[in-house]
Amino acid sequence: MKILINIFILLSLISCTKGLSSKKVLFVVTSHSELGTTGKKTGAYITEVTHPYHVLIEKGVQIDIASPEGGKTPLDGLDQADEITKALLKNDTFLNKLNNAKKLSDLNPTDYDAIYFAGGHGTMFDLPDNPDVQRLTASIYDNGGIVSAVCHGPVALVNVKLKNGKYLVENKNVASFTNEEEEAMKLTNQMPFLLESKLIERGGKFTKSENFTEHVVTSDRLITGQNPASAKEVGERILKQLAK
Repeated sequence: MKILINIFILLSLISCTKGLSSKKVLFVVTSHSELGTTGKKTGAYITEVTHPYHVLIEKGVQIDIASPEGGKTPLDGLDQADEITKALLKNDTFLNKLNNAKKLSDLNPTDYDAIYFAGGHGTMFDLPDNPDVQRLTASIYDNGGIVSAVCHGPVALVNVKLKNGKYLVENKNVASFTNEEEEAMKLTNQMPFLLESKLIERGGKFTKSENFTEHVVTSDRLITGQNPASAKEVGERILKQLAK
């Protein structure tokens, strides 16, 4: 009997993996590399790309990486690379996607089951007003797909309106990099606006934890995380939703 149960569990896992291999997620990263007027460089925060990427790719989920301009992705946080990140930065398939990102304007939302916005301060400058970000996000959500983001990534959602005319985040629980975290990094005055405040302005029910600690919230098919520490769990929740 124990053998039969183990076989059943194994077959269930195989079936789940096969089902997930038909799922496709669009990872969106920034093309912006200048950190306000600091003279410093920024970009996509690397672990916010690698951690959910690893979670999903390990289960057979297909992933495309895209940005407003396409091409090579500017990166931030490389000094925080852990073993998963270091391994992916040596992976030819991952590097090819990262260095040859698709252009958002070329993409069809019907090709994707979910969209995920990685953070990094660059997102604050080139994602909130991008019409293709709004087009892809609204279409994916309106058609039953998953919308997800972490850290500064939720800035992509602040101007997204659904076909009912309401902001995507309205009356939904949301998380993002907080005003306190921005102040702790002494970058408040370098941002075009504060993300926490903007999400609240758009009707989001903002939730948060202590600075730089993991916090992820799911509201219907919207998954958002607070900071880099939350990226892996965002990936896990995307996976859980895809498996439904």
